[in-house]
Amino acid sequence: MDVGAPTLKGTVLIRYVVVLGLGYVLGTKAGRRRYDQILGTYRALTSSPAAKSMIEAGRRKVANRVSPDARMVTLTEIDDATTVVEPRRPQSAP
Repeated sequence: MDVGAPTLKGTVLIRYVVVLGLGYVLGTKAGRRRYDQILGTYRALTSSPAAKSMIEAGRRKVANRVSPDARMVTLTEIDDATTVVEPRRPQSAP
């Protein structure tokens, strides 16, 4: 066997690396274009005043549901840094 001649295994490895590199470059370009397209659509949808008000209303609704402070009642302020709170009791129907 000739020492200076390239082997089949080495050639296959080089081709494999070249194909991976080419796929990576083409994939990132296509991915970036798609990302920019999705981002543009998102910005167009969320920049309108109607969409902004709907988003803000939804955020407020979620915050009111999730926030534990919304259902708490202040009982006593011990000092400037400490306050005792208790869960609000539901009001009974007359």
